[in-house]
Amino acid sequence: MNKLDGSGKPYITLAQFLKLLGRAHHGGAAKALIREGGISVNGQPEERPGRKLHAGDVVVHAGDNLKVEAEHVGG
Repeated sequence: MNKLDGSGKPYITLAQFLKLLGRAHHGGAAKALIREGGISVNGQPEERPGRKLHAGDVVVHAGDNLKVEAEHVGG
């Protein structure tokens, strides 16, 4: 079942996205990684693990550009 944001668009949280890509081994590690800083979403620093990501968003972690694709959000 897809999770939908307030405008009806499917999303994945930043913590779930990093875990899905293997950047963190479990949810707690993903949350800690995000709160440490050094991650940006669409060019803006982000420290909220629950940040909703949509297809087309770009996350930068450790110098890598990670684009959120439709299959990540279940769309």
